[in-house]
Amino acid sequence: MASDNSGKVVKTDDEWRAQLSPEEFQICRLKGTERAFTGALYNEKRKGTYLCKCCGEELFGADTKYDSGCGWPSFFQPADAAKIDEYRDTSHGMIRTEVCCSRCDAHLGHLFPDGPAPTGIRYCINSASLDFMPEDE
Repeated sequence: MASDNSGKVVKTDDEWRAQLSPEEFQICRLKGTERAFTGALYNEKRKGTYLCKCCGEELFGADTKYDSGCGWPSFFQPADAAKIDEYRDTSHGMIRTEVCCSRCDAHLGHLFPDGPAPTGIRYCINSASLDFMPEDE
């Protein structure tokens, strides 16, 4: 995996396409979104860790996942805030906060101010942007 001096993972679109499925590439690299309630990790209930699909960075712990009813995996906080970058997103006639992996710039989903305690925020994340590593492995 190539990286620049800052530790960022840097690849060409062709390299990403070779690594990712067409859906994963569309979501992670082109800022797409999977259909609600269809993601492989939406109903995942096991203990473990959610990793970036593109670079393997640890992003969320299963202990912060909850059922928000929105149709995508939801988390009330990241494993480490420094591993998530936030950007203002004004696409589709909305004002939202896009969240990306800070290591490889993969689009993960969006952040909303309607989550549960203790943070009051909801990271709404595409399953296609994540890998899951069960705790027992």
